[in-house]
Amino acid sequence: MSNSSTLTALVHTLRHEAEGIMSVELRPYGDTVFAPFEAGSHIDLHLPNGLVRSYSLLNSPADQGRYVVGILRDRNSRGGSHWIHGQLRVGTTLQISGPRNNFELDTRASHSVLVAGGIGITPIYCMFRQLLALGRSAELIYCARSRKEAALVEELSGIDAKVVLHFNDEKDSAPDLRRYLAGQPADTHFYCCGPTPMLDAFESTCESLGYPHAHIERFAAAELPPSEDAQDSYSVELKKTGKTLSIEPGLNLLDVLLEAGCDIDYSCREGVCGSCETKVLEGDIDHRDGVLSKAERAANESMMVCVSGCKSRRLVLDI
Repeated sequence: MSNSSTLTALVHTLRHEAEGIMSVELRPYGDTVFAPFEAGSHIDLHLPNGLVRSYSLLNSPADQGRYVVGILRDRNSRGGSHWIHGQLRVGTTLQISGPRNNFELDTRASHSVLVAGGIGITPIYCMFRQLLALGRSAELIYCARSRKEAALVEELSGIDAKVVLHFNDEKDSAPDLRRYLAGQPADTHFYCCGPTPMLDAFESTCESLGYPHAHIERFAAAELPPSEDAQDSYSVELKKTGKTLSIEPGLNLLDVLLEAGCDIDYSCREGVCGSCETKVLEGDIDHRDGVLSKAERAANESMMVCVSGCKSRRLVLDI
């Protein structure tokens, strides 16, 4: 569920993209108007079975009036991708959110290296195409278990730019990110979307190589436990309303805020969609989301209230 308004979209096209991967093209239904979007954006699909799932847009931001997402049938699906692959039909309608972007592309960078793992190709493909359309210097590294499980390979083969394909079964090994990423200028911007182990390896590799401009997007919850100094109970002051709320052991911050009548957007409840990001004025945040970068966490200026907590006895939110 979400507090924000949704849009009604028509399922216009379903297309097989690779083994276990399908794309869904959505178009406005009735008098609905689709807002423009930026490369790296995602939308939420509100499924008839009550689940809400976020998927990255893979089509060009220049497209008017359509959103295209790529969806992997997750082996560990809890009902989202399984329902979409098994039940979704052309001609049906879905409620969706407008586009949000937690994976912003710096189009001013002198050079960009984009790394995709598996279904993580969806936002990366959109970003790569956008950079090339703007005449920017960019290269792409695409890793997957096998060629048959890799979407958009044919589309990438027609692009006049450096594209490195690494398929584990053909190379007989997992990708060596250090080898692929080494030797770039320090001002290069690096982007990665893929499974959690790959993102962790990407971040540590960029850090060890001294690359300050590393950006990631997670499409699965990081499942971070509370830090050792996280408080079981703390007070939350709402600056704009003057209310003070108590967070007791076992209570979720988002639930307490909603119970108090706060108007907060939320969707995934897993710390990955970014819709519940809230500005923090005072307090030490215990970040447990998969959205904010290390630098953003260190800045201590905002938090995802659906999963994150507090390491101080008092938190002041800009609500």
